Amino acid sequence: MQLRIEGSASRTRLAQLLGMNGATMTRLTQSLLALDLIEERDSLDAPARGRPMVPLTVSGHGGWAIGATPHPGWLELVIVDFCGRPLVHDTTPFDSPDPRIFARSVEARLQAIAAAHGFMRGKFLGLGVAVPGYALPGDRNRRVVVERVAGWNDVPLADILGDALAMPVWIENDASAAALAEYYQDGIIGRYRSVLTLFLGHGIGGGLIADRDLFLGEHGNAGEVGRLFPGHRERPSGIDLLQVLREAGVQIDSLAGIEELLDSHAPLIASWTERVIGQLEQAVLSGTVWLDPGAVIVSGALPLTLLQRIADGLAVRSRNRNDGYRSTLPAIHASSIGSRAVVIGAAMIPVHAVTASQGRFNYM
Repeated sequence: MQLRIEGSASRTRLAQLLGMNGATMTRLTQSLLALDLIEERDSLDAPARGRPMVPLTVSGHGGWAIGATPHPGWLELVIVDFCGRPLVHDTTPFDSPDPRIFARSVEARLQAIAAAHGFMRGKFLGLGVAVPGYALPGDRNRRVVVERVAGWNDVPLADILGDALAMPVWIENDASAAALAEYYQDGIIGRYRSVLTLFLGHGIGGGLIADRDLFLGEHGNAGEVGRLFPGHRERPSGIDLLQVLREAGVQIDSLAGIEELLDSHAPLIASWTERVIGQLEQAVLSGTVWLDPGAVIVSGALPLTLLQRIADGLAVRSRNRNDGYRSTLPAIHASSIGSRAVVIGAAMIPVHAVTASQGRFNYM
């Protein structure tokens, strides 16, 4: 995990950070090099007497992880390497509420992808599945889900999917998965220990990284910020924006269609954006008070330019707030991966489970 945070570091630097002596660090790194989990990089130091310090970094060859999530009418799947780099992004038609059919569809796509790209099945670390729903008390493996995947409701999902796919399976809420993906992006993991992510998709969700690990709460439902915005009222969500556009006479049925309307319907979208910034301001303030994050990331299935406008607006309001406190304000970033954050985050769950220093993020 320390190498993921640092990007690259010498053995001496790692020994200092981890409180190890040089001999122990040498033995450890030899084992990790042999397992292909880390690799040596060319030294950038100028030639000098003695052996230069050789930087170590995480190797992408240590294994692959799979992420999958169901959407209305289609299945999204991604494979990342051990560094977290997406190698394959795949979509296929899918429209079933049955988790067993979902598992068979994932298996069929994996077989085709493995044949096309030469992936060895034995090097898959496991499958992370992002679920549109929240965990039932006492069992994160059982979820209350949306109607389109009704067959996933209150069943042992990881067991069902794991048995069908013969590999470890992790189940997580889609917004928490997105938070993990956002945290592992360059410029985030190396700078912040705690991050609050707001995910604006069909609904609105939140995810928390606390002390470099997913914070899930007592029942696995930390970050359910959608409860702050009841569905019968105006909400900072993609579905809400679609409704606003339809009421203005626009024929649109998908978030994917918003991008082409940014110019032609700029005043309407700007008005909606300003209202959303005001709504999210209180959510950000509450999260800041409770979590004290280093950063807030605005993510979601909206166009990246729209996410950037919302992030910029929140940053301005944060800087201009005069409440008498002098605490450090979190940096506010817009996502660079947008809607793909959910499936990338699902794929990062097995990688995170293997490398997280706390070691408590276990699969079901």
